[in-house]
Amino acid sequence: MNKKSNYVVQAGILAMAGILSRFIGLIRRFPMEHIIGDKGNGYYSVAYEVYAIMLIISCYSMPVAISKIVSAKISKKQFKSAERVFQCALIMAAIVGAILVIVCEFLGDFIAAELMLEPMSAFALKVLGPAIFVVSIMSVFRGYFQGMGTMIPTAVSQIIEQLFVLVGTLIGADLLFDYGEKVGRLMHNEDFAPSFGAAGASIGPVAGSVIGLVFLIVVYILYKKVNVTAPHRINSENVDAYSDVFRILFITVIPFVLSTLVFNISNVIDIIIYNNVMIKKGLGDIKAYNWGVYAGKYKILVYIPVILANAICSSLVPTLTRLTAKQEYRQAKEVISKSIRYAMLVVIPGVIGLAVLARPVISMMFKGEINLAVNLLHVGAILAVFYSIATITTGVLHGIDKMMFAVKNAVIALVIHIALLYGMLQLGIGINAVIFANIIFAVIVCASNYFYIKRFLNYRVDYIRTFVVPLIASVIMGVVIGVISLLINKLVGNILTVIICTLIGIIVYAVAIILLRGVSEDDFNDLPGGQALFLLVKKFKLM
Repeated sequence: MNKKSNYVVQAGILAMAGILSRFIGLIRRFPMEHIIGDKGNGYYSVAYEVYAIMLIISCYSMPVAISKIVSAKISKKQFKSAERVFQCALIMAAIVGAILVIVCEFLGDFIAAELMLEPMSAFALKVLGPAIFVVSIMSVFRGYFQGMGTMIPTAVSQIIEQLFVLVGTLIGADLLFDYGEKVGRLMHNEDFAPSFGAAGASIGPVAGSVIGLVFLIVVYILYKKVNVTAPHRINSENVDAYSDVFRILFITVIPFVLSTLVFNISNVIDIIIYNNVMIKKGLGDIKAYNWGVYAGKYKILVYIPVILANAICSSLVPTLTRLTAKQEYRQAKEVISKSIRYAMLVVIPGVIGLAVLARPVISMMFKGEINLAVNLLHVGAILAVFYSIATITTGVLHGIDKMMFAVKNAVIALVIHIALLYGMLQLGIGINAVIFANIIFAVIVCASNYFYIKRFLNYRVDYIRTFVVPLIASVIMGVVIGVISLLINKLVGNILTVIICTLIGIIVYAVAIILLRGVSEDDFNDLPGGQALFLLVKKFKLM
């Protein structure tokens, strides 16, 4: 397999693992919502957003940043320096992770009550705290393996982690919800049950991260035994000093942290602004429920198509780093084009499918009143498209060493996002305002990132093949599955409707995209087993 297509395969491996992990996550949220309810989901989501911000500060950017540095060292055959990068990153992650665990445990009540205006989420936040340290260490291992050119340890560890998250979440939520009901009866406060249930659900991420880390440590030990004595690694190279490695890590990680933080801190800001306005409007009693539906149903589903973009970004950054270091700019532009186009080939039909099948999908997965969740998905499914492009283009700027431009673009978008969100909430748009503000945020990031990519690489996107053709094929698919859904839903129920429409939708979209010349033989060659698929397409005379 040639090097240009290898990144596609690596991204595919990570994407498949991501999809499976997200699927396991969906399985987790379904019974979890049955156990702790929408209000419990609201408490859990508030705690999880704070936890996610702490992870961003400590480690979310580590895999991509470390993979970039390690990849650059490996391309220059500086294997010992690459190993030293790993060692220094472990020290860095351990220190930052430990500090944030202390903050989480000792300031959890203040953060939940005073900053997030949701005091009942404090229990869940404190339970999540220890996972910050574990995930920080785990992220270093993942970044190291990605920099070495393999996504398999990361992919497998994600799946193992999510399986144990699933088990820990459901057992913890069930046990502590029951305990919370008893406490609630004593305290004459029914909110204790969903609050303790959310805390119980938080046990899952802790358990999953511990098991995931153990797996990666075992793989690393085995990897070192196999590779440390390889002839091409035994040399007398000069190893970078620890001070130089820490400096390089700091310089590389900080822009990643800033851009990722700006991207994700909007979620925390959304909660703060939303809760503030709702309380002032006298609607504080429904804010946790609305946010539970938004975060526990809408966001879970709408971010499924974005998994591929995240996987592509993880593989794209070290690939672009290698190409730009060798000044192979033509190949770099080819990689960027393929990355965006392949993402859109999957994300656009995914968005159309979610919007069309919103009601049967949500009815199949969640209990109780679903109209709000269905409306949110109808309104906001398009966010997945813009967020995917924003993720990939941010990765491109990181890969070509223009990270601070990505940070600047995200900051500008965030300021506009905050102003629009507050204004729309004051106008009484409610939870939909959060969706609209996030769409505007992603659009601004997409446009500004593309401006700089075009400027630095003289890159131009092929709008027809990248966006128009997948959109036309997706609309055709959407019309077909929409009609079928209306005809069969009452006859066969939600589960069969979703299965039948998904299978038919895949076939219709695949045929449409091929007939519209949205894919070529080269695209098939980039896929594992692509030649067999291409022969099948030729057999049916579609190409």
